[in-house]
Amino acid sequence: MARTIAVIDIGKTNAKVALVDGESFGEIAVRTTPNGVVDAPPYPHFDTERLWAFILDSLKALNTERRIDRISVTTHGATAALVDENGALALPVLDYEHAGPQELLAEYEAVRPAFSETGTPRLPVGLNAGMQLYWQSRRFPEAFGRAAAILMYAQYWSYRLTGVLSGEVTSLGCHADLWEPVNRRYSTLVTGQGWSRLMPPLRKASDVLGPLLPELAAVTGLDAETPVHCGIHDSNASLLPYVLTTPSPYAVVSTGTWVVCMAMGARHCELDERRDTLVNVNALGDPVPSARFMGGRAFSLLGGRNAPVGDDAVASVLARQAMILPSIPDDSGPFPGRQARWTIDRGQLTEDEAQVVIAFYLALMSATCLSLIGADGPVIVEGPFSGNSRYLAMLEAATGRRVLVGESATGTSVGAACLAVEGVPRPRLRPVEPPLPEAAAAYVEKWRSLAGD
Repeated sequence: MARTIAVIDIGKTNAKVALVDGESFGEIAVRTTPNGVVDAPPYPHFDTERLWAFILDSLKALNTERRIDRISVTTHGATAALVDENGALALPVLDYEHAGPQELLAEYEAVRPAFSETGTPRLPVGLNAGMQLYWQSRRFPEAFGRAAAILMYAQYWSYRLTGVLSGEVTSLGCHADLWEPVNRRYSTLVTGQGWSRLMPPLRKASDVLGPLLPELAAVTGLDAETPVHCGIHDSNASLLPYVLTTPSPYAVVSTGTWVVCMAMGARHCELDERRDTLVNVNALGDPVPSARFMGGRAFSLLGGRNAPVGDDAVASVLARQAMILPSIPDDSGPFPGRQARWTIDRGQLTEDEAQVVIAFYLALMSATCLSLIGADGPVIVEGPFSGNSRYLAMLEAATGRRVLVGESATGTSVGAACLAVEGVPRPRLRPVEPPLPEAAAAYVEKWRSLAGD
């Protein structure tokens, strides 16, 4: 039994190393740091060396609090690392919000596989990892030519910990154009561009790649035999405990910088790639209809907070039908290209009322995403928004289905810890309380009418 799992959890906005108890599946300690971007040539990129120092320092410090038995890794998607034969980066790890890859959009469109094959929609900036790789290969051919392996981001970190190269389907299947979810194979982009030789052996997310490298064991004080697991895409980490324990149908809403909605046992519907729907691949290799928007980013841009607000503010917002209409940011999600607006000037609202409007907007966007992928059964919310009671209540009102909350405030870390144990218990869930007043139904109808949903 792994008593304590250290989870390296690299999110787009923040990175953390968390200790998860292998029996209770509760977080018992955590260290965090902002995940900044270096805005310097050759393009904006992640500060991998600063993150690496943070990871090692955190492992060392946390191991003194409680002995670490295993290490698991989870990261955001849309990110790939080009590693040379010496294990160094051939090029910096590109920030997927950099628009550079769009320079070659016309060229790339001629070689990218169809949505029907990969479940990957055409996305803005660098959100398609395949487009990133294509752009890097054309703009920096000499450096790209030094690459000995293409590693998705979670496997880059597990490689640095173990020295073992690996590929894994949750990251390859994350709107990357690199994987065919139904056929369970690399896409024609990989074969057509000659990248097959750069793809390491495929491993399961739960596979142990090896023990911690001896020099890292010496630096951190961890046991030299500490196993390191292959790793998983973060939204799929949130989904994993339910995949392993819960009969479908149900949907999981993983909240963070991105709000990612994933439907298990979904009703059949045609996905609309123009509205940021896609097919993810879960840790068992199965396709999962999904949709998403940058909900956490919107929450931050709008000055959102999860602090409680009074019933009076809720009643006032419902009565006045104060709303935010899509979309913020405007380059992704189910309403791409729409300019967000408040139906009532924010200055005419109290701060509590504004917070209710923000929560309702995020819930209605989430409900739209769930509808687009044919979600059925209860809706399970993981991550930071699970602590926002007004978001949860509006999500329940807008979907007409039960909304349940995972007890962990950080679903990704606990989900990634499931890779390191056997016999995962069914997650403990709690219902939403209290429901919204009856006026919520008219509010939902009005928002959908104005949004054109």
